[in-house]
Amino acid sequence: MNLDIQALVTATKSKPEDAVEDVLAKLSECLGKQSLQAEEELEIFKQDLFNHGIMDYCSRALTLNFTNSYGGYKTAVQIADILSACCVGIGRVKKSKAFHKFLPVVVKNLFSLADSLMMKALRDKSEIERARMFRKVMGSISWLLRAHHHLLAHVLNSKHYENIQLSEDEDVAVALLSLWLELLGMKSSKVFEDIGDQALLAIMDDTVYKMSSFQNPVIGRSSVKILMHIMNHDSKMIEVIVKRYKGLAALAVKDWRGKGFDPVLDRFVSLLKSSPFRRTATKGEDVAAEQERAACVIQAAWRAHRTRKRLKKLPRAISRLQRSFRERKRREVAQQERKQAEEDLRMHMQLRRQRANRMFRQRQLQLMEILPAAQVERYLGEVERQAALLIQRVWRGHRERRVFRQRRYHLKRHKAAVTIQRAVLRFLERRRAQKAYATPWMGLRKPSDARRAELQQEVDEYLALYRSRGVSEEHCRELHTSTQQQLRQWLSTREAAQREEEHTQALLAQINTDMELLLNAPSLKESTPQDCEHFRSRSGPVALRAKQCHGAMVRSASLPWWRKLTEESTHADLFCIHGDDDDFGQVDLEVARLYLGGIREDAAAPE
Repeated sequence: MNLDIQALVTATKSKPEDAVEDVLAKLSECLGKQSLQAEEELEIFKQDLFNHGIMDYCSRALTLNFTNSYGGYKTAVQIADILSACCVGIGRVKKSKAFHKFLPVVVKNLFSLADSLMMKALRDKSEIERARMFRKVMGSISWLLRAHHHLLAHVLNSKHYENIQLSEDEDVAVALLSLWLELLGMKSSKVFEDIGDQALLAIMDDTVYKMSSFQNPVIGRSSVKILMHIMNHDSKMIEVIVKRYKGLAALAVKDWRGKGFDPVLDRFVSLLKSSPFRRTATKGEDVAAEQERAACVIQAAWRAHRTRKRLKKLPRAISRLQRSFRERKRREVAQQERKQAEEDLRMHMQLRRQRANRMFRQRQLQLMEILPAAQVERYLGEVERQAALLIQRVWRGHRERRVFRQRRYHLKRHKAAVTIQRAVLRFLERRRAQKAYATPWMGLRKPSDARRAELQQEVDEYLALYRSRGVSEEHCRELHTSTQQQLRQWLSTREAAQREEEHTQALLAQINTDMELLLNAPSLKESTPQDCEHFRSRSGPVALRAKQCHGAMVRSASLPWWRKLTEESTHADLFCIHGDDDDFGQVDLEVARLYLGGIREDAAAPE
């Protein structure tokens, strides 16, 4: 293995985001060396790059985000240029299946990079470098597609190509038309075969749209040349263009005459007008043309009127613009002067402090020279003490101010609470005063003796008119004694009557079961010993009845919840008996309870 290839393989073992700049530098250096060699050695070097996965590493590196890392988008553009150059003239690897699978991925990543550069260039028009890099990437794509025509189908189906095609920017339109001009201008019919008729119509639609929407001479020249290449390749496309784009010749002459490519434009217009498929103008078309010319005249008059109106307003707008500009300049000058005055004041204060400090030091030295040697030490101690006091005073002031700032919020809350309480107390005091004034206390008024006698007389008359109908105390005691005796007698006989009632219900249930067995019994010819056993033994009906009750309980468990809301529906669904006879289709709850819980011993065996 070549040493350069080995170094590149070692560098590409890591992820693309870790060593992309290192790989790019080594790859550029290796290609620079190989370009000086023979063409066969360069092809062998490109084959080694593909076989060892270096080209795949570069293709994956194009999908990274180069906004603020990996050397920026300049690195991505260099990788795209190198990758497109390595995919062309690769020799026998060109026919391998792996290389054919690899090329669509490369085209997709190149268009993704071009789309990203286009969006960033359109977002910030001042980024001229991004627009230049976009054009360079489109040139790399053109170089790759000119060598591999079969990739045109992948290009036309790419969503990134659609984004570039739908852009309304002139630079993007120029780059895209230049791409198709280079591809269609090749002297090879295989390009048109690979594109196909539907894709060719889409390219013509986009070309004619850009030709009619923009005023850039480069766009007009490229559009006319693209259409000329298409018509020169297949003369049938002249008929398609004439029928599909009516008025294209008039549009070309009107918009693009005198823009620097008149010879090409004249040949294009002559081809369109000399087409045998061009129909002669009818009366209706003449009327339509006349209406179109009238509309153009009206539009021109309206544009002229609007322009004159804007020109009339232009002096006022200019004066307003000048006034606002002068005002802004005045504010800027005033702000600069204010900043300069503040800076001068700060420098002046600093100089005064330095001068005062220097004078203080000089007086201190003079004083120390005057003082005796024995008092110098005491003087220095006093100076240090004063300095310490000053530092302590400043520190205490700073600490108290900081504590006060921390307690300011609580102090504000306390003051607000005191204010609110004072206002509430005054409000309540006013309300109490208003209430006392509105309803003064009048005191209790005692009735006179005459009023009392009158009220007593009214009470006696009412009692005489509505006498009490209540019974006497002795009669109430007698009623209570008799009621207690009757209750005691009913309680003593209730249990026996209940047992008798249950026995009667059990006998009725047994009779109903026997009747149901007799009704459902088979004929004598079809009867079996087991059927006879049911009628000979009393346990048979009981077991059958228990089985029916068990089935009823199982069915009740599977009933929906809304059927169990009321007690009647639950009892009716729980103890229903199968049968067509309505007389035996319903069993009372108490009877079912007896059969579920067991039958009394005195009712189990019939006499």
